[in-house]
Amino acid sequence: MSTYFQPQKYPATEFASTGATDEALPVVVVGAGPVGMGVALGLAQRGIPVTVLEAADQVSFGSRAICISRHSLEVAARLGFGPELEKIVLPWVGGRSFYRDEQVLHFEMAHGDHDVRGPMVNVSQSEIEQIMTDTLLAHPLITFQWSSSVAGVLRSDEDVTLDVDTAFGARRLRARWVVAADGGRSRMRELAGIRLQGNSYQGNYVIADIHWESTLPAERMVWFDPPSNPGSTIIMHQQPRDIWRIDYQLDSADDAELETQEDHIRDRITRHLDWLENDVPWTLEWHGFYRAHALALDDFTHGRILFAGDAAHLVPIFGVRGLNSGMEDAETLAWTLAAVVHGTAGESLLQAYSAERRAAWQQNVDNAGKSTLIMSPGSHGYRTTRDAVLALATTRPEFGHLVNPRQSSATHAHLSPLTWPVAEGTTGVLPGDPMEDRRVRVRVTTADGSVQSSLNRVRGTGFAVLGVGVDPAGARMIAAHASALAMALSPESVRAVVVPAPGAAVDGAADLTVLDDPDGALAQALGASAGECFVIRPDGLVLCRVRDLSLLGDVRDHLKTATAPALGVVPTHTETTATPDELLRENVWMGLSEALDQAGESDREGFLTRLALLLGSQSGRREFEEALAAASHVSGKVSSGTPRHSHADA
Repeated sequence: MSTYFQPQKYPATEFASTGATDEALPVVVVGAGPVGMGVALGLAQRGIPVTVLEAADQVSFGSRAICISRHSLEVAARLGFGPELEKIVLPWVGGRSFYRDEQVLHFEMAHGDHDVRGPMVNVSQSEIEQIMTDTLLAHPLITFQWSSSVAGVLRSDEDVTLDVDTAFGARRLRARWVVAADGGRSRMRELAGIRLQGNSYQGNYVIADIHWESTLPAERMVWFDPPSNPGSTIIMHQQPRDIWRIDYQLDSADDAELETQEDHIRDRITRHLDWLENDVPWTLEWHGFYRAHALALDDFTHGRILFAGDAAHLVPIFGVRGLNSGMEDAETLAWTLAAVVHGTAGESLLQAYSAERRAAWQQNVDNAGKSTLIMSPGSHGYRTTRDAVLALATTRPEFGHLVNPRQSSATHAHLSPLTWPVAEGTTGVLPGDPMEDRRVRVRVTTADGSVQSSLNRVRGTGFAVLGVGVDPAGARMIAAHASALAMALSPESVRAVVVPAPGAAVDGAADLTVLDDPDGALAQALGASAGECFVIRPDGLVLCRVRDLSLLGDVRDHLKTATAPALGVVPTHTETTATPDELLRENVWMGLSEALDQAGESDREGFLTRLALLLGSQSGRREFEEALAAASHVSGKVSSGTPRHSHADA
């Protein structure tokens, strides 16, 4: 019996138009995907009534996005639907890649004992949306309008008027602000007369969900040129309740319309599962089709229409950045728009949102672009080097890192107009960095002395002022500044949290949370010296890091004007998890790919021969002979026999 999730359908909503003398609605959100609903929840959390327009009569059907990052789970927790979501997800920490029948990569994402959550979980987007919908429908400040599609837009300096088609006829709504979160084919974007700019990659992928009671592990599995489907690339992910997501690449010569018919999809999947020595029956539950894109608006704010998620940008799906980056959009837009609506900040704060999130799109594209060049190389040069890398990796495992999917992680805001500079040479967690959630102990007046919690839970859903290694006077100053900031930013919450200096008699109070850090693990993770203070934004990014606590009094004014102090240096990380040898191989791969693309079609072999002669003359005889042997050996190494990743050793 299938366990595939079937969304609930909702009756069309009847509502009245906004009258000429009626007050404009505070915010209308167009689109009830994860991003639109995330914005709505964040605004309602801050006391702002929100109207959500959704053209459909249910949440999306099918898995669509399935990989949810640790950071997105933190966002879900802050927005109020995290506990329900975490009940149904399937955690995973790594994966394996194969070239034909040989494993060429095994990776694990970073995770440790201090983490509250694992690095990644799988669950279908449809189920995420249903949980979010249930949360929205239960919120008194959110009005949900089903089967309501926007047909026209009229903008002024003060508001936006939306013409809405409903099952009960045409309606007209007037709103002070409109959030366009209506997806990659955004009708709002079309009506606003703006277009996404960027690149679309070659390569078409079919995606399918099957119900399959397999014993294969919950990990990301990728096969390049598998014997089951020669020339293709196949990706497999397990979801909860024995649902499996299978993505496979179509050849450029394939007829996409023909290959997306069910009988062709079943044939492709059957061949692959048979090759995996499957003897368990399976059923096809859902299927779709996609191409990889790297497109974005130049500006995410257009007057009083604010764009977020796929309506504002598209990223290649490799590395699972689409929904995860959209959830970051939602949380950042929610707190910045709320501040503007409440009058605690000027509209320049929304320009900061636009600048930050477009820069985040670029970060995602830079990382996902490398993955896309491996998963779906769009030129002769990159196809040639990709195949060479895979063949080499079967005998030279050091080349395997080049096929690492570079899984999604939280983006930074180093170049944001909001982010404060730091003293030159500052290391550790910098302004603009995400403050990761981690296990902490909160000091309490009980026999135990402290209770386990998490940094995310302690700092709350608003701003937090976190002091490290402070004395009693410093703790009182931090609490006072947090209280003053809370009054200035009301109704946004502001919490004061401190880690006392060793031996300092700092007690918790209603306006101060005290953490125990006896081994200095938290201070070390932050890279903080005694007496330093971090201001953390509602979306988890560090706004500033100061040693002079009196500077905390300037935070309010800088937020109001969407500026940062001028003194210091722009925070930036030069750290990377890649080793120098890995960076060298990456540069060689990309440089050689570009050079091959620039070589004349009739001169490619000559170019490679000349390159080999030049490089060989710069190395010793032994090294050159070893390189010749390694390059020759892989040509006959890989077979298409029994899969070496069958159930027996999976």
